[in-house]
Amino acid sequence: MNVFVDTNVIIDLLAKREPFYHESLKLFSLADSNQIELTVSALSLVNTHYILNDVMKLKDARSIIGKFKVLVESHALNDKVVDLALNDLNFKDFEDGIQYYTALESNANSIITRNLKDFKHSKIPVMSPKEFLAKRKTES
Repeated sequence: MNVFVDTNVIIDLLAKREPFYHESLKLFSLADSNQIELTVSALSLVNTHYILNDVMKLKDARSIIGKFKVLVESHALNDKVVDLALNDLNFKDFEDGIQYYTALESNANSIITRNLKDFKHSKIPVMSPKEFLAKRKTES
């Protein structure tokens, strides 16, 4: 199962943002134990670093991102994804369009985000970390 993770969920984990930290930790623990494959956009890593750099030292932010990368597969941002996001007016936020089309390009089975409303036109399932974990539990 290939699950695409939005930037906000990554930041929840790495910045230990409450009340979302524990659900994101459970999600990424599934990847750590090879139960699921997590994919992120390369743009998410850049944006996450930018946010972390505001709350910690540069060296620490880079170290955290470097350790985090072993849990996920980073999918490159390319012209096709940018063009699709630019031309899809269903996405008011360009970055959400980038995330969505990166998820499609990486053949993700679902998108995990806390901003469900931003992906209401998605062709693949969109869930919060809490919903994904609950669904996974009932399927086990």
